[in-house]
Amino acid sequence: MPYGCIASTKTRPGCREEVVSLLLSGADGLRSAGCDLYPVGRSDDDDETTIWVTEKWRTREHHDASLELPEAKDAIGRAMPMLTGAFTKQDMPVAGGLGL
Repeated sequence: MPYGCIASTKTRPGCREEVVSLLLSGADGLRSAGCDLYPVGRSDDDDETTIWVTEKWRTREHHDASLELPEAKDAIGRAMPMLTGAFTKQDMPVAGGLGL
């Protein structure tokens, strides 16, 4: 079954663009890992620390396996010091929709 999730995280002040860049730097390899959708967004209000990521994967197993990729581990390790620890995630088993 296709798997999706929507997550938000907060960065330390002044770090958002670097974290966005890190998230996007590995996006090219995600398709071969089973990812079909990976938009990374910034909050559009006065909040300069929030990042949103929406993901759609072929299966949850593809998503879980992607977190074990060396490039994913490297990006996560580099981003962690720039994050506050505030994080939300909503799993979303995908039923269908436009663009899927």
